[in-house]
Amino acid sequence: MNAIASTHAPAGSAALNAQQSGVMIVAGIVLWYAAAVLLRALSDAQLLGGSTGALVFAATVPGTLPFVLLLRRLGGLGADQVVPGYTLATTAALLCDGVAMTWYPALYGADDTAARLAAGGVIFGGAVGLALAFFVAAQMRRN
Repeated sequence: MNAIASTHAPAGSAALNAQQSGVMIVAGIVLWYAAAVLLRALSDAQLLGGSTGALVFAATVPGTLPFVLLLRRLGGLGADQVVPGYTLATTAALLCDGVAMTWYPALYGADDTAARLAAGGVIFGGAVGLALAFFVAAQMRRN
């Protein structure tokens, strides 16, 4: 049976059970939408380009950690499941990002440049989240 689709993952396993997988997918979609709405507001306020955009990207690093911790808790993820779980959530978010940029870029901004900057923020946030998931998992293993 596929590890992602299994109902029960063995203790200490990196495999996610079906419930954990579902939680990660739904959480990824919800967090993507929240990020898209936030980035649209920042885009409308002209805060995503230039030096202010760099500050927004810098703030993404500490701003993403609570969501990594939240997903770990929501999914009941062990140290070996944090990275696969967050990867699944990020995959769901990036799929939504691709669909939105292709068929509804106005979600992100009033014009192509604004939409591109906001979508880049989603991709950057996803990458930051993945890096932080590795960090959180390593910290969990040490404790």
